[in-house]
Amino acid sequence: MISVRQFRYASDNLAYLIYGEKEAAAVDGGAVDEILSFVEEKGVRLAYVLNTHSHYDHTSGNQALLNRSRALFLDNGSLRKNGFFTVDGNRVMVYHTPGHMEDCLIFKTGDYLITGDTLFTGTVGNCFSGDLEGFFKSIQLIQSFPPQTIIYPGHDYVRESLIYAKSLEPDNPDIARFLEAYDPEHVFSTLKEEMKINPYLRLNDERIIQMLDAEGLPAGTEYERWVSLMQAT
Repeated sequence: MISVRQFRYASDNLAYLIYGEKEAAAVDGGAVDEILSFVEEKGVRLAYVLNTHSHYDHTSGNQALLNRSRALFLDNGSLRKNGFFTVDGNRVMVYHTPGHMEDCLIFKTGDYLITGDTLFTGTVGNCFSGDLEGFFKSIQLIQSFPPQTIIYPGHDYVRESLIYAKSLEPDNPDIARFLEAYDPEHVFSTLKEEMKINPYLRLNDERIIQMLDAEGLPAGTEYERWVSLMQAT
């Protein structure tokens, strides 16, 4: 059985450990001491170090983890080429999700989806790559997963993201309900919840369409609504 553990570091960054009974893989492992303590406590071997993308706040722990373990570094190109890696013989699927950066990856094991800076709770990442079409397709890919999928983002931007979502949909009761249950010690959502609170996943909702129309922004197609919403922010 494969599990996922979240570690907070540098204020709002979120690192992850994918682990089984014998092996573990650190994703965006900036919480170096905490990760190494956890694998020691569990009696598992840190086998791999890898990243969702190449921004330094996500790669800052790589060298320390490699120096203090016998882990191998799985580089972005190899992960994209192979499409998976294994922990205790179980496949962790790798998906290329360009948008925030061209090299963005997400990782799926069971119902867990580690989304890096592609998808946050209540929002999406900035499109630093300039590839809005690629980003749109990446979000559509995430939306194709089962509704019970647990979203594990790269940062805790929950409060500010949902304040903005509330400004777009002031009558959306699901936003307030989610905020009431929010726990900064364990930041996650389900895809089903994101479809209720995240405006970037609600492009076909009538309230979002009406809001864009009222602002005089293109809203004729789903992609036009995506571009309008991304450019408006």
